[in-house]
Amino acid sequence: MQLEIITPDKKVFEGDVTAASFPGADGSFQVLNNHAPLISLLKEGVVEYKQKEARHQVTITGGVVEVLQNKVILLADGVVEG
Repeated sequence: MQLEIITPDKKVFEGDVTAASFPGADGSFQVLNNHAPLISLLKEGVVEYKQKEARHQVTITGGVVEVLQNKVILLADGVVEG
């Protein structure tokens, strides 16, 4: 599936992933290929995504995620660098 992570200032990541985990407002959740359509508010926390065998993490300050037809778009309020 395609994952795009963007903030108001920049595009943080865009690429194919096999799984992604998000800090949902009501609890963490994971999205896999062919996931049902979803829109969710996100709280501050770590977004983790997997590309082949590599795992990556991005810390966000909150945002919204949309899942639709194997495309996941994360509109983050901000990203914590470091």
